[in-house]
Amino acid sequence: MAKIQSEFQVECPCCGAMLVIDANLRRVLSHVEPEREGGRPDLDAAQTILAEEAARREAAFQQSVEAERTRGDALSKRFEEALRQARTEPVGPPPKRDFDLD
Repeated sequence: MAKIQSEFQVECPCCGAMLVIDANLRRVLSHVEPEREGGRPDLDAAQTILAEEAARREAAFQQSVEAERTRGDALSKRFEEALRQARTEPVGPPPKRDFDLD
């Protein structure tokens, strides 16, 4: 590719790719990705990563199921405590309403 005066080459600071940019057009003309050290990713590693993610999701689901099971017990304990407290407190006069004053 012949280089025109308005074109210049820049290395991307994030991925290391070489970019050819035209200053007049203010556009990227070409993009060449850098070679990876490890080459292509190994499919066995991908399968392992997917299996680990599936195990993590299953563990999170089991934890939420267990929390939901114990939630009913916690709510019933709170209800019993509130009922016990309501029985021990004295009953006062009913609150005044605007309707009662007429």
